[in-house]
Amino acid sequence: MILVIGGAGFIGSHMVKYLLQKGERVIVLDNFSTGHRAALVGGTLVEGDLRDPEALARVFRTYDIECVMHFAAFIFAGESMRDPAKYYDNNVLGCLRLLDAMRTYGVSQIIFSSSAAVYGEPQQIPIPETHPLNPTNAYGETKRVMEGMLRWYEHAYGIRSIALRYFNAAGADPEGELGEDHRPEEHLIPLTLFAALGKRDFVAVFGTDYDTPDGSCIRDYVHVWDLCEAHYLALQRLRAGAPSTVYNLGNGQGYSVLEVIRTAEQVVGKPIPTMYAGRRPGDPARLVASSEKAHQELGWRPRYPALATMIEHAYRWFLTHPHGYET
Repeated sequence: MILVIGGAGFIGSHMVKYLLQKGERVIVLDNFSTGHRAALVGGTLVEGDLRDPEALARVFRTYDIECVMHFAAFIFAGESMRDPAKYYDNNVLGCLRLLDAMRTYGVSQIIFSSSAAVYGEPQQIPIPETHPLNPTNAYGETKRVMEGMLRWYEHAYGIRSIALRYFNAAGADPEGELGEDHRPEEHLIPLTLFAALGKRDFVAVFGTDYDTPDGSCIRDYVHVWDLCEAHYLALQRLRAGAPSTVYNLGNGQGYSVLEVIRTAEQVVGKPIPTMYAGRRPGDPARLVASSEKAHQELGWRPRYPALATMIEHAYRWFLTHPHGYET
């Protein structure tokens, strides 16, 4: 069985659906601090907190877990700069509790949701996995620490891991069943679409003086369903006995904040109100992935690489779910 921790969240819920479609048996552990019960389309739910050793013990004692997929970290870079304690408590302590439970109950495979935030301000573009890790925000630092924990737990206890360094997850379930519903929302594409739908007065552009063609930050976007496929390919690689490693997951093409807004305007067919503000602390100017290693070793290539497709899938979900998962 596959244990999906944080399986009621944005990426985790899509992963549960993907695994079920592949015929896998799925256990979900979630405390619903940010996830949604309505986002669960199947699997066996265990409600509990990743930081609670008793909750983890119940799961590992009850079910025959083959591999863990960890999606339960807090993810907002801006919030992590305002409240780093929250991020160290949930992300780092949660990972420690999980790895100790895996060690206790003899589970030796984990696929970890890492982040491009571990790189910080890049020294080269596109960014390879060998790039130095120098996070510029507390969120990225917690991910770097968690990757280090995985490395040392393999060395000491034989727990093999694949860490997937996402760039910017975007889009929604191509079938329209699942989508992105963070509260509060801090990701650019949902905020842009909320402004288009009149749910916000405007979308903010933080910084127009970066060393980029239009002065706004550049990011690499990857469709959430493509992330799920990468996780599944990583699962097959661990099953085949492959050693621990890390992979970047991105499209290898960057889009500026202003390009995202212009593309969204084309998708929705109208102008989107925009407000310009100063830079946010901890925001690198450019983050663009080299995913060549994932292409070569996992056989992974994005099925939905176009930015307009990601925005269209997200927009379609927001139109049919105007209040998110709330009814």
